[in-house]
Amino acid sequence: MPHRDNLACSAFVGNRLIADGALADVVRAAKRALDAGARDPMLIFDNHDSRQIEVDFRGTEHQVLARLPQVEAVPEPAARGPGRPKLGVVPREVTLLPRHWDWLGEQPGGASAMLRRLVEQALRGHGAKDRARHAMEAVDRFMLAMTGDFAGHEEASRAFYRRDRERFIALTEPWPVDVRDHLRRLATVSWDETGAN
Repeated sequence: MPHRDNLACSAFVGNRLIADGALADVVRAAKRALDAGARDPMLIFDNHDSRQIEVDFRGTEHQVLARLPQVEAVPEPAARGPGRPKLGVVPREVTLLPRHWDWLGEQPGGASAMLRRLVEQALRGHGAKDRARHAMEAVDRFMLAMTGDFAGHEEASRAFYRRDRERFIALTEPWPVDVRDHLRRLATVSWDETGAN
């Protein structure tokens, strides 16, 4: 998980965007809105993937912020000695058929080296597809959470998946401005990732 200060997110109270930016800043604004009597549901979304971020708002603002997740500092690398460098390798079990093991064993560098090369090749070859899929999932998550009850939700969802920008824009036009604009930004990122016109 990224450090809390690097995680970009958005907080909505009902259909109104109350904060957008770093997690700590957004949570601070959300806490203040709750303390001021906000009654509508409060939802905080990760701006990258539209996953909802759960925050325990009990206590003071300082206590709330102190409970936010943080990544531990990466330890300084130890002085290198002779031998192979530690690469953070974690052994795991891989189940293959005997002919697969035979083939891997014949490859330069052995089974582990070949598996690493195959995985790296797959990561390079599918990176764009994975980013496009993640961007589409972000739109879908946000729509399910925020627009499911809006008039035209189903039609807008279909227009999004058909990559029909004009229809999507027209169908989302009557929706609350903050929700509509956030959704359109997510949709634009998704269409850009998929190369849609």
